[in-house]
Amino acid sequence: MSISKKDVKYVAALARIDLPEEDLEGFTQTLGKIVHYVEQLQKLNLDNVKPTSHAVPVGNVFRSDAVKPSLTNSQSLAIAVEAKDGCFKVPLVIE
Repeated sequence: MSISKKDVKYVAALARIDLPEEDLEGFTQTLGKIVHYVEQLQKLNLDNVKPTSHAVPVGNVFRSDAVKPSLTNSQSLAIAVEAKDGCFKVPLVIE
């Protein structure tokens, strides 16, 4: 597929890019090279290639859950500045 200056102007207009006329030739050549490379990729035989979502295997990075003893209600309230009815009592924030 050949890329023309008209094609580059059209793509620039779609992208809302103000492309100066003096840069048009360089962008036309660059876009042509990109399209040529994509055409080469389309010729590859990928019949035996499994689709993947990641280049390397991804595993869970979290540690496994383990049941451990926790504080009782009275132990946790022992460090509270103020407690009421088995709960932490905090200052009113919203009136």
